[in-house]
Amino acid sequence: MMDEIARRGMVLLGCGKMGSAMLAGWLKAGLPASAVTVLEPRPSDWLAGLPGLNLNGAVPAGPAVALVAVKPQVMAEALPRLGPLGGGATLVITVAAGTPIATYEAVLGLGTPVVRAMPNTPAAVGRGISAIVGNVCARAAHLDMAEALLAAVGQVVRLPSEDLMDAVTAVSGSGPAYVFHLIETLAAAGAAEGLPPDLALHLARATVAGAGALAEASGDSPAQLRVNVTSPNGTTAAALGVLMDDATGFPALLRRAVKSAADRSRELRG
Repeated sequence: MMDEIARRGMVLLGCGKMGSAMLAGWLKAGLPASAVTVLEPRPSDWLAGLPGLNLNGAVPAGPAVALVAVKPQVMAEALPRLGPLGGGATLVITVAAGTPIATYEAVLGLGTPVVRAMPNTPAAVGRGISAIVGNVCARAAHLDMAEALLAAVGQVVRLPSEDLMDAVTAVSGSGPAYVFHLIETLAAAGAAEGLPPDLALHLARATVAGAGALAEASGDSPAQLRVNVTSPNGTTAAALGVLMDDATGFPALLRRAVKSAADRSRELRG
């Protein structure tokens, strides 16, 4: 897949934090910078300093891929720049939040293969996860190409329907913010029990990162891992009595939080 992209080239429309994370992953995987045309009105110093990169030049004819990574509020202005690439020769991949496939088809034409993806911010350290879904013109080879590109910054899962993208947004797209808030509040709770704030934050960060790594590496379910660390009538059991309360604990709180995020995602796409 990367060989075809290197041969035919690709366009990256928008190159902020997410676009830069992906571009860094592709370059690390061996894609030559000369194969990439980046359209970004406010390029970072890192982007401007990449040797061989085509920065803010003309859109090439017939690239293998055009990847859209602009913010939703500038989509109406930015997307028409890719108009000449519509029609079928170029795969369009979008990682822009809240913009449905129908928007791209309206601008680029119904014959354009489009893959919509929802990555998350751990992509910046190569630990992201992206969910992808294609339109009716996206063949198996198009989905394979999208997966290959997104795999450069983490895991990839395929969705059977675009309707699931709102739920994905609420779980993995917004999810890192929930985890960061857990670290923040766990550290604050430790400080309230007398730990120096810096030490409490260090303990909270390492604990959440380590528990996440164990959850991925272990063959046990998260429920079993929780049981493994919980001694009867011990300290963990005392804390879980609060956190697992049906009315006020994590189950009810996270259900409400995820539903709120999914509802807002539906509102944003109209």
